[in-house]
Amino acid sequence: MAHDERRTLAVLGASSDQAFLIRTARELGFRVLAFDQNPYADGFALADERALISTFDVPAITARLDAERARGRTVAGVTTMGSDIPQIVSAVARHLGTSGPSAETARLATDKFAMKERFREAGIPIPWYAEVASADELSAIVHERGGSFVVKPVDRSGSRGVNLVDADCDLAKHFEEARATSFSGRVQVEEFLEGLQISTETIVIDGQAFTPGFADRNYGLLELFRPRIMENGGWVPSCLDHHTRARVARVAEEAALALGIHDGPAKGDLVLTADGPKVIEIAARLSGGDFCESLVPLGTGVNYVRAVIQLATGDPVDRAELEPRFEIAVANRYFFPPAGTLRAIEGTESVRSQEWLEKLEFWYRPGDDVPDCTSHAARFGVFVVTAPDRATCQERVDWVYETIRIVVE
Repeated sequence: MAHDERRTLAVLGASSDQAFLIRTARELGFRVLAFDQNPYADGFALADERALISTFDVPAITARLDAERARGRTVAGVTTMGSDIPQIVSAVARHLGTSGPSAETARLATDKFAMKERFREAGIPIPWYAEVASADELSAIVHERGGSFVVKPVDRSGSRGVNLVDADCDLAKHFEEARATSFSGRVQVEEFLEGLQISTETIVIDGQAFTPGFADRNYGLLELFRPRIMENGGWVPSCLDHHTRARVARVAEEAALALGIHDGPAKGDLVLTADGPKVIEIAARLSGGDFCESLVPLGTGVNYVRAVIQLATGDPVDRAELEPRFEIAVANRYFFPPAGTLRAIEGTESVRSQEWLEKLEFWYRPGDDVPDCTSHAARFGVFVVTAPDRATCQERVDWVYETIRIVVE
């Protein structure tokens, strides 16, 4: 058997969230070694080789990569997409001697309170926030300050344990949920910001920041799911004018640099308030879902996952490739059926026959038990549509919802 001369990229995770990363890496000529403890992970079929190892098991990951190098293979770098594990990427990159987030950046990016403290020190505009040690302390804050607040664990992602509360809520219940969901048992409360919610994706190259990813987040179901804060996809292009987009992007970029991100991605959650853009959170990773996989490439022609791979492996990045080539309307939306036993999904053939449909996926099969949707991780399925303009895109979104029928008992 001929020796494989391709450089190896270690990809942490082999779920559907990492599939686009794996495909892009192979298109760039890398041999992909994917790590995941799930033997049935979808991404394994796309990778060159798989390792049945938890993406949290640093000793096992580095041992496997050392074995790769002992076989004469060049391990060029490590990265992930969608999985909020910058501390693991950091540790593995340090072991390899390749580019990755620093240990301090990883700490700040996975501790929402420490992150807010750093933003405050750096003068980044943020909502009011505090760490709370008890339900009584939370209650005192909410009643004294008035208004709406977000209660969250300091160290989880994907909206797990996050609730929108006010003085009329069962604050003890929501505090306890956040505490129980937190890895460390720590809880944070912060002011709920009114305004357009925006997702950004910034790529930092040798300290210079670019933001090719910019989407309006869709919270049209906020009151339906309250107190859960459930996003239902997003829009590209943004409804904002280019000057306002640039203002928001500058804040996201300043926040990424404040976290010490020097070479790599920064996923931003921001709100355009009456006082200007404010930062909710910045993650030191690529987004999951459809943002960098579908919305931005389809809407602008930019695949910035390529740049993230190149940064992780020390390859040069063509900054011109981060500039939009065109602008068309793209939307992704999710399905939220009631809990119960799934009996059938009807209307799929008609939907799949539409040339403007880019994606239609369901994560449950007939016979499966569908749980209550309490976080983004429990969503039922997704679709992505394109159109020449936003109004037509909305019509197509509505048509898909009217055509797909999810039968649950």
